[in-house]
Amino acid sequence: MADRSKRQRISRAASTSQVTNNVPPMFGGSQPDARVASDGEPGSFVEGSILRIAMNNFLTYELAVVNPGANLNMIVGANGTGKSSIVCAICLGLAGKTALLGRGDKIGLFVKRGCSRGSIEIELYKNGGNVVINREISTENLSQWTLNGKSCSQKVVEEEVKGLQIQVSNLCQFLPQEKVGEFAKMSRIELLEATEKSVGPPEMYTYHCELKNFRGRERELENTVNEKAAFLERAKQKNESNKLDMNRYYEKKRHLDMIELLEKKKPWVEFEAVRKEHESVKTEREEVKKRLSSLKQTHGPMLKKIQLINNQLEPIEAQIKTKTFDIKEAARKCKARRDQLDRKQKEIDDIKQALNLKHTEKVDEEKRIANTKTIIDDLQKELATVGEQPDVAPRIDAISVELRGHQEERARLDGEKSDIRREKDNMVAESKSVRFENRRLNDMNNMMKAKEDKLKVRHKDTFTAIQWLRQNRQLFSGNVHEPMLLVLNVKDPRFAKYVETHIAFNDLRGFLFEKREDMEAFMKEVRDKLKLRVNSILAPAVSCANKQPSRPIESLKRFGFYSYLREMFDAPTDVVSYLCHQYNVHDVPVGTAQTKAMINKVIEEPYLKLIYTAEERYVVKKSMYSNHVSTNNSQLRPSKFLTISNCERKIKDLDERLAGLRENFSILEGRDNELRNEKKGLLEQKGKKRQLEQKIATKLDSLQQIEKNRVDLKKLEEDTKTKIGAVNAQKVAMMVEVMAQIKLRASLSMLKVHLTLQTLGLTAEKTHLEGSCKDRQVELRTLEDAFTRLDTKKNQLHERCKGLMRSAQTICNMGAAGTVPAELKVAFSTLPDTMEELDALLNEECSRAEGFTGIRENVVEEYNRREVEIQNLEEELGDLSEALTTYRMNMSEAKERWLNPLRTLICQINERFGEYFRSMQCVGEVDLHSEKEEEYDKYGIRIRVKFHNSTELHELTAHHQSGGERSVSTMLYLMALQELNRCPFRVVDEINQGMDPINERRVFNIVVRTACKETTSQYFFITPKLLQDLQYAEEMTVLCIHNGPQMLSPGDWDEKAFLRRIARRKKRTKPE
Repeated sequence: MADRSKRQRISRAASTSQVTNNVPPMFGGSQPDARVASDGEPGSFVEGSILRIAMNNFLTYELAVVNPGANLNMIVGANGTGKSSIVCAICLGLAGKTALLGRGDKIGLFVKRGCSRGSIEIELYKNGGNVVINREISTENLSQWTLNGKSCSQKVVEEEVKGLQIQVSNLCQFLPQEKVGEFAKMSRIELLEATEKSVGPPEMYTYHCELKNFRGRERELENTVNEKAAFLERAKQKNESNKLDMNRYYEKKRHLDMIELLEKKKPWVEFEAVRKEHESVKTEREEVKKRLSSLKQTHGPMLKKIQLINNQLEPIEAQIKTKTFDIKEAARKCKARRDQLDRKQKEIDDIKQALNLKHTEKVDEEKRIANTKTIIDDLQKELATVGEQPDVAPRIDAISVELRGHQEERARLDGEKSDIRREKDNMVAESKSVRFENRRLNDMNNMMKAKEDKLKVRHKDTFTAIQWLRQNRQLFSGNVHEPMLLVLNVKDPRFAKYVETHIAFNDLRGFLFEKREDMEAFMKEVRDKLKLRVNSILAPAVSCANKQPSRPIESLKRFGFYSYLREMFDAPTDVVSYLCHQYNVHDVPVGTAQTKAMINKVIEEPYLKLIYTAEERYVVKKSMYSNHVSTNNSQLRPSKFLTISNCERKIKDLDERLAGLRENFSILEGRDNELRNEKKGLLEQKGKKRQLEQKIATKLDSLQQIEKNRVDLKKLEEDTKTKIGAVNAQKVAMMVEVMAQIKLRASLSMLKVHLTLQTLGLTAEKTHLEGSCKDRQVELRTLEDAFTRLDTKKNQLHERCKGLMRSAQTICNMGAAGTVPAELKVAFSTLPDTMEELDALLNEECSRAEGFTGIRENVVEEYNRREVEIQNLEEELGDLSEALTTYRMNMSEAKERWLNPLRTLICQINERFGEYFRSMQCVGEVDLHSEKEEEYDKYGIRIRVKFHNSTELHELTAHHQSGGERSVSTMLYLMALQELNRCPFRVVDEINQGMDPINERRVFNIVVRTACKETTSQYFFITPKLLQDLQYAEEMTVLCIHNGPQMLSPGDWDEKAFLRRIARRKKRTKPE
């Protein structure tokens, strides 16, 4: 690092900010010379450089002041300490948008948590007086700006920053951590615009924008000229064709005039024909009317007599309908009474049936009483023969105790048998799976073939790559190992789940190489040519296969740990070396269920970061700041590739244990049956007398109940006779009603017959009269139809005459009472007087007029109008062509002013970019790319790089290169801009993430060498870590950021006391 004796920077502008008064900075490190020389002139700062950054309640900071140097500023600190907070302060303090940082879209999110307001103050160097910008922010997303102590708007600050050539929105000048990946995603056009703004002359980007606008205006002029010329040509051609149309138009007009004259005479001829027809129809109508009147006078009396008969028939028919309804109603009532009689007869039958059932019950009751008495006598005799028996209760109790003991023993044996059966079922299922797997292994000859088959199903590309490797292994100079799925041999199938859980599947299927050049050649053939998706791994340069664990396993056995992962499998040395280096398998212990039970004590051990119990994986994390311990546990996955188990021996042991249990169970069953039989006999002996007494008492109760409920047949028979008599009385009343309805229906039927005979006589007379009138009626109807038809036709012809008259008067422009004009009479006299001749002449003229098709009515007017347009277009086209020529000359001059300096600038960038890549033994080029020379909005900068000798130059994109390669390319491009830069400072945040150590060291040296030149501007390089033994320069400033619970508050920091302690420590440690 920089020399510790370098004198401390003194800030003479500190009094301009309240933040720096009496508040020592929280940043330590070597600092450059004072930013202002002793004579008052500025030192190495360029106009717009940052002299001071003060933050109050901003993100991670409570109070902090940063005093950067004029050249390279290296800001170093662990993740989370607040490095990127300085980047955010620079962006937001210089009126940058929150979207540029990728952290949040609201300014209130940048206030320190727990506070309501915060502030940023930035002091910028400027000739004639420094610029101090202060921005106060609040959680309500409000901002207050001051410029040099005076309140102002954000627009004023943006104009001031723009005047100092500061562009925080330009990725070539300001590259925050969240936007590092977006640099490679920039298109060629975006990269060109960013470069022009960053390192080009102030007018270069303006010229570029003007050229794009000029080109757009040129296209508009070209399109206008072409459109005008085409329109002029079409107009000329159109007027040439219109001359012929004009002649045809006038000839057609003569035929149309004749058609119009014929159309005017036609209504008059048609009117005269219709008028004559109307007079003829009117005469015929009057004759029919006379004949009809005479016929009606002779036909009237007969019609009146028929009407009189109809009047007599109507009341008689109404009476017949009434009588018919009454007859039906009487029949309905008669049927209803008969149905009631049937139901009463059924009721009598039911009463008799119930009495018969009671007779049957009486007979059964007598039989039951006799049987019960017989049984009671037999039981009393048996009870008399039963003598006194000895007391058997003590023996019964002893047998019950022994049976309970046997029952408990049987329950224990049943439980053990269930456990063994369940374990055996699991073993049988696993055995079937293993036997099926073994059959597959026997078919494929070995275990390796089985693993290959699984891999083929799971990842076909990897299997294809294995086949290619086996055929082309001679192409490689070092060891090349097939995927770990094939070369790892687990010592015990139980260990497989730990190994598969610990190692990522992408590494399990990855090819491991001893040499990098072999890996690159393999990936070029397999990935680039064969288009296979495979993984490749490089073994560590220094073997880690013999790494020892941090503690012997014996010291961990008290927690239940019995082995490290490294001891659970066998593999080639290179594979073991990679797993020890990448996964620390030599230092990851595996425990048992005891470990799970003691997990709270286990995670307190500081040296255990990753452990395994019988079924779970635990990751232990400890905070660097608060020492808080957090754990993350997950269930172990069953092994899919590395396990093959044999359960036959376990099943045999379980069968032997189960047979022993069955034998013991059989002995207990035999003894249990003996005791139960003995107990049963004693109980029967003890309870026989009591049973007999209970049976006798039960039978006596039953006999008493039967006698109590005996049936009284005599009373039942009397009740039955009474019920039947009542029902018969009801039947007699119903029969009387039925007979009355029958008589009523007979009388109504006789009246109906008498009325029907009257109707027949009247109807016969009516029929005779109607037959006599039929012939005269037909003649009368015929005359009426003829009169109606003629009357309608007369009215229609009359209306038609009036319509034709009006039509003729309208066509000839005559009034309602006007006469035909004299000129029309003369013209009509030359035309035919019949409709046939008029139609023939009209059709002839129409045919001739229709022959002139495609002629528009406005052809003459259009021809004259277009002649005027052609003259105007010729004048306008001449003016536009002259303006386009002048515009192209001016644009050519503007192109020279922009393109020549731009090509020179790109050449300078290319020289430095290529030089930096050559110093890293790589190749890089920068050129100006355009598809068409005149398409100025398509110009762009193309960056092409090559990091390996075996590859070609490829354009830098977000997908082709790796993350480290993109970071190197981005950093070197920014370095190529550094010496050409006209911007006052540049910020790059954590761009070295993803670089390998070799490239990171090379890039760092280039950054130090370039950014520390006197001709370059200020540079901020933020990184969380640095490699050892780097080269540093006197001009650079290193700012170390610390954070954590042990940090002193800003008020307790005493910089002078700290420097005194350092000096005393150096003096004590200095050798004699």
